Amino acid sequence: MPPEVRAETPLLPLVFIGPMAAGKSKIGRLVARSLGVPFRDTDKLVTAVHGPISDIFAERGEGAFRVLERQAVSDALQGDAVVALGGGAVLDAATQADLAGHTVVLLTVDRDSVARRLSGGRPLLDGGDADEAVERWASIAEARMPIYESLATVTFNTSARPISHIADDIATWARQRGPGTERSTS
Repeated sequence: MPPEVRAETPLLPLVFIGPMAAGKSKIGRLVARSLGVPFRDTDKLVTAVHGPISDIFAERGEGAFRVLERQAVSDALQGDAVVALGGGAVLDAATQADLAGHTVVLLTVDRDSVARRLSGGRPLLDGGDADEAVERWASIAEARMPIYESLATVTFNTSARPISHIADDIATWARQRGPGTERSTS
């Protein structure tokens, strides 16, 4: 059984992690609105300063993007907000260390549902047809899942229910969360 949430772990910032196309940005934005706090999306923070992520990957490589992403994560975690991290942000050891002191919501999605959600602008999935993109997504998600799970305070599956309902559930969980609340899955 996963460990209990530490009583001293503050609710905010409330951090969303998970694989590409799990709904971190859409659901995070709704949860932030419900909780009455700002919403920060680390991918948007990077693009606002440095341009499209696909351009960064093409011109400077994934390594350069990860450095920019790390700074965006560090900045986004300052103050009370709901924060959505890019799918690969958790690969950075410093980010993992930072998240240990925060409430982290893992959003998961199954392979069939993600096939309907994938769209352009995801450099790690570019090239080939839709089936190949889903295969690459599955491989990446599977490789990262142990990290996601090790960082998560709570897990919500976004595969089947409307995002507004999932966001409501997360906001309710966040409001009710108290000392000794165990990690759970919806």
